[in-house]
Amino acid sequence: MNSATRRSLVAAPAGALECALDLPPQDAARGIALLCHPHPLHGGTMDNKVVQTLGRACVQLGYRCLRFNFRGIGRSEGTWDEGRGEVDDALAALAAFRQPGEPLVLGGFSFGGYVASQAARRLPEAARAERLILVGPAVRNFTVAAVPADTLVIQGELDDVVPLAAVLEWARPQALPVTVVPGAGHFFHGQLGLLKQIVLSAWAARPAAA
Repeated sequence: MNSATRRSLVAAPAGALECALDLPPQDAARGIALLCHPHPLHGGTMDNKVVQTLGRACVQLGYRCLRFNFRGIGRSEGTWDEGRGEVDDALAALAAFRQPGEPLVLGGFSFGGYVASQAARRLPEAARAERLILVGPAVRNFTVAAVPADTLVIQGELDDVVPLAAVLEWARPQALPVTVVPGAGHFFHGQLGLLKQIVLSAWAARPAAA
């Protein structure tokens, strides 16, 4: 994400997992944010622009930001596991970097939104995330789990990969608000600055619990 990004390999169920950690400018972080990238078979990597935009927002909010490549991508070992092992990858990355008792934000874009939602479900109560950020979650092709009421869901109005109607259908039974960006497509071309501001404003309006 920048010249200060710390890149490393950590152990995971399918072999080494490539990770990138960015630190906030403050001496003490308010927690760690784990961000999951879009579909690895369709060009998704941890350096995806939407994921990096979310990362910059989280760093600005004071979180240590952890991104990683799913198995088989970049320097990460292993092969595609149809979404099952990719949730294991997320939990392995988190286990390698999260400090005991450290507050957690889980986020993801597209397929990464599915992974983040499922990883959140598998965390024990004492270690659960304080908040989730899902951008264009892949509700049409994967089982995106039900999420807490304070989850920040951001969706492009003109998304042709994950249609707005599909996200609303997923959110409706949960009475879950969805922030819709008018005119935005799946990758938020030309609107990444607005995407970042939505995240920053959500924290300013409703800070995550410590």
